[in-house]
Parts: sequence; C-alpha cells; structure tokens
Amino acid sequence: MTLNLVDIINQVLEWASGLVGLRYAALPELVRTASGMLIACAGLLGYVAVLAIFFIWAERRVAGRIQSRQGPNRVGPQGILQSLADGIKLLIKEDIIPDTAHPLLFRLAPMLVFMGAFAPFVVLPFSENLVVSNMSLGVYYALSFAALEVIGVIMAGWASNNKWSLYGGMRLAAQMMSYEIPIGLSILTIVVLTGSLNLSHIVSDQQGAWIFRWNIFRGFPWAFFAMFIFYIAGLASSKRTPFDLPEAESELVAGYHTEYSGIRFVMFMLSEYTTMYVISALTAILFLGGWHGPLPRTVAWDGQIYWQAGPVAGNLIGAANVIGKTFFLMFVMLWFRWTFPRVRIDQIIYVCMKMLVPFGIVTLVGAAAWALIP
Repeated sequence: MTLNLVDIINQVLEWASGLVGLRYAALPELVRTASGMLIACAGLLGYVAVLAIFFIWAERRVAGRIQSRQGPNRVGPQGILQSLADGIKLLIKEDIIPDTAHPLLFRLAPMLVFMGAFAPFVVLPFSENLVVSNMSLGVYYALSFAALEVIGVIMAGWASNNKWSLYGGMRLAAQMMSYEIPIGLSILTIVVLTGSLNLSHIVSDQQGAWIFRWNIFRGFPWAFFAMFIFYIAGLASSKRTPFDLPEAESELVAGYHTEYSGIRFVMFMLSEYTTMYVISALTAILFLGGWHGPLPRTVAWDGQIYWQAGPVAGNLIGAANVIGKTFFLMFVMLWFRWTFPRVRIDQIIYVCMKMLVPFGIVTLVGAAAWALIP
C-alpha cells in the first residue's frame, strides 16, 4: 500500500497516542486527515522559512563573489546568521499602513501572494511517500494556485495608492499572464509524453537506466527544449533578474511593495524565494527524474542486485535527489541575477510571444506526434 506524508504522520500520532493511553485511531477520519494535513503543512512552512533564510544569505554571498567582494561575514560563521538577524529586525519593525491606502486590500495582498506561492508545496513529491497529497490533478493544482500570486500583486499595487506601486503591479500582470502560456505549453509536452497529470506518476515513469530515462533525455528533443522554455518562463513568473521589471529599484523604488514594511514585507520576500523553489522543484520533477538519480537506491550489475535501500533510506535518498537538483536550479537563478542585465518590458513580452510561445507550440505538437509513434 502506497502511503503519503499525511498517512505516515497519522501512523506516528496513533503510535504516540497509544504510549500514553489515548485512542487516536478512534477519532473520525476527517479529524485525523485534517490533523495530519495541518502538521504536514506546518512542517513545510518551517522548511520554507529556513530555506528562505539560507538562500537570502547564499544570494548575498554569490553576489559578493561575482562582484569581487566579501558579502555578509560578520554575524555568525561566514555571515550565516545575517539573514536571521535581518528577519528579526523586520519582524519587530512598525507595520505602517498609509493613510490613503485601502486598509483591507493592503492587509490581504501579502497573504494572498504567499498563499499562491506556498500552496503548490502540497502536491510536490519529495519521494514516493514524502508528499502531502498525491493528487491525480497535481499539475493543474500547482499551476492554479500559482496564478493567485498575480491577483495578490495587482491588489498590493492598487491598494497602496502609490503610482510606483501601481506601475509595478501592472508590469507584473502583463509579465506573468504572458509567461503562463509557455509554462502551460511546456508542461503539456510532458503530460502528453507521460499520459498523466499526477506528479508522482510522472516521476515514477522516469525510473530505470540511471539518468537516461529522465524526460529530458527520453523525450529528446521535445522535452529537452520544453525544459528550457519552462525554466525561462518560470524565471519570469518569479520576478527574477533579468525579468525583475515589477521591482525595478532604479525606476519604481521597490515596485508593488514600496509601501510595505515589517511582517508584510517579509511575506513578500518569503513568497519570492518560495516561488523560486517551486519552479526549480517542478523542473526537477517534470524533466530531471525527480527522486530518481543521481544517488542510487539500488546497486545492481548484470541482473543481480547487490544492495537495495529499505523504505526509510530509499525515501531519504529520493528526497536528497529532489532537493539537490532543486538547489542547483535555484543557484542558477542566483547566478543569472548577477550576470544578466535587466531587460525592458517590451523585450520581455517579445521574448514570450515571439520566441517561447512558438517554440512551445512546436514542442507540444512534436511530443504529440512522438507519443503516437508505436
């Protein structure tokens, strides 16, 4: 029987409650499912917070190296605690709402943006059993909630009653709504090749022959080009350089979150790094084998198995594979930021509509023809 993360948490709770004489298994199924889901989401939220702290530090260190300077190196060993200190500083800062802002929408916008960035974690499989919900429409769920971020950013720009914030929100609306088209086309290429919208099934379909069963190799050349289309479009949808027009400091102060401070600014920053992780993780899951390779879970030669990881070790090795690929792709995003110059908004739309969309259609049609070949 295949278990997901909620089932594993419920089994642990049932075992722990039995030690103290409680009957957790006697609770209604809905209560047990909701409890497991809340605990799993709380764990993921902690993971995202630690992840953001680490990658903010990593980005500043990478920027320092590229620019031939040190970067943060005072708070903690090699400056590793600098991001934590900055986070504490932001949390205790005054939460200011401008007098002319719309108070309800101003408060709601950062929560909506973070919800859109965080919700896809529910369907991201770290390994066979390390997924909160193994939905049959996992791809559709992830893309649907990711679209909420657009609404939140437009809401933040408009509710601030600041022309620079409004400009940033409108830029992002044009940018993200444009790049959702190539993202959808590149994902449809994988759906056609694998015949499933379930992320775990897509990863399971890439098992065997070490890395040569990964979609990027198995569906060559269609999946190969689709991966680059998806990654570039995902870079644009996450507002990362060279597609950071919504936050262009030299033009718009800080873009759509110019008027935000304290905890609400932290939520915007946290959502940016969360979106980076989601895009990188989806790239690893859809195109790069997910939890399969490069770390092996089975050592075999000439049809004979010499070593095979158990259920716990196998899931941990699979999670290490997914996280390792995701971290590498996030590092590429950091590298891009300090390598490429910012492009104009007309160039951004040109790249989307006249380059990525036509190539995405070609890859989708090619993958459909490839799937029909017996």
